[in-house]
Amino acid sequence: MTTSGTLGSDVAELAPEMTDLRHRLHRAPEIGLQLPRTQETLLEALSDLGLELTLGQSVTSITGVLRGGRSTGTAVLLRADMDALPVQERSGEPFSSEIDGAMHACGHDLHMAMLVGAARLLAEQRDALAGDIVFMFQPGEEGYDGAGAMIKEGVLTAAGPLVSAAYGMHVRSGKTPNGVFTTRGNTMMSSSSKLKVTVRGRGGHGSSPHFGRDPIAAAAEMITTLQTMVTRRFDIFDPVVVTVGAVAGGIASNVIPDTADFAATIRTFSTATGEKIGPLATAVCEGVAMAHGLEVDVEYVREYPATVNDPVHADFVADVVSEVFGPDQFVPMEFPEPGSEDFSRVLQAVPGSYMMLGAAVTDDLANAPSNHSPLARFDDRVMTRGAVLHAELAIRSLERSAAGAAAS
Repeated sequence: MTTSGTLGSDVAELAPEMTDLRHRLHRAPEIGLQLPRTQETLLEALSDLGLELTLGQSVTSITGVLRGGRSTGTAVLLRADMDALPVQERSGEPFSSEIDGAMHACGHDLHMAMLVGAARLLAEQRDALAGDIVFMFQPGEEGYDGAGAMIKEGVLTAAGPLVSAAYGMHVRSGKTPNGVFTTRGNTMMSSSSKLKVTVRGRGGHGSSPHFGRDPIAAAAEMITTLQTMVTRRFDIFDPVVVTVGAVAGGIASNVIPDTADFAATIRTFSTATGEKIGPLATAVCEGVAMAHGLEVDVEYVREYPATVNDPVHADFVADVVSEVFGPDQFVPMEFPEPGSEDFSRVLQAVPGSYMMLGAAVTDDLANAPSNHSPLARFDDRVMTRGAVLHAELAIRSLERSAAGAAAS
């Protein structure tokens, strides 16, 4: 069943509607797991599509189920994240955020508009669908584990059976050329963890450090030793990234404080390395503290697992992109990336693939403001491509499942 021609003409008519929706969402960003205005806007956009809509109980999620006319007991999931970032927008867009200190700097406004567009395209095809489609509108991707909350509330079985495949898409303000898709099989993005350390010493006068126990000097040694530990205890072909992003201690140049604190993000690309780094990082901090005669509190928090694409589904994405848009519109992702994503939890439960879509407004990709930048900008025009690919993946994935069931 090839529908790209029909979908392509239909999505052109939807482009103004998707653009308007994206701009309205962009003006009113919300952060975290509770996004009532965003949820209300999406419900209005989905209200006439005949979907079975379920709202989250613990979070402001939306799950929509589209029943296919040729249902075979198979369902496919498509996902868009909904939340914004605590960033003060400086993009200069005429539809810039009207909420102080909040911005859709990661493109989730495009994700929502693209998935609504895909839902409209698929609703027009419902009689021909060889199964059901679950639309997962998820809050709290930016560090709040909204995917985990939705999984607990049953998003993967919203249509009845466990979905047979799941697909998610993310736009980029740089790196990838405009309108071009990329993904890779197996590990695509890293896991993320957080290391929080409090070094407890004894305050005193800066002129006589031997009468105190300086936590700042020990914290500084811990920070540098963590980097040495990474290079000496881990395989360079299974990399680890440790970045200390916050350091605090003391209020005056001549006063030794009682405590010093720092926090780091840790990224790994395999389960074994993710399990190994926590105890080793803790041991480094405890060992340095002991050498200085200090106490230390270390908290290691696992956040998101690595995003691991099923290789068959990643190849399927590449094939569909090449057939629908042309072979030059897909570029394989050479290496995994150290960003993290809670769609990884969906891919732990069911096979599928995550993918990226270039949405840069400039050809100077190396210098374009990145996702999460207050200057980030995204091209509205790529949303038609994102909506079509969502729809094509769902249609063709259901057809593949139906053909496999018939053959068996």
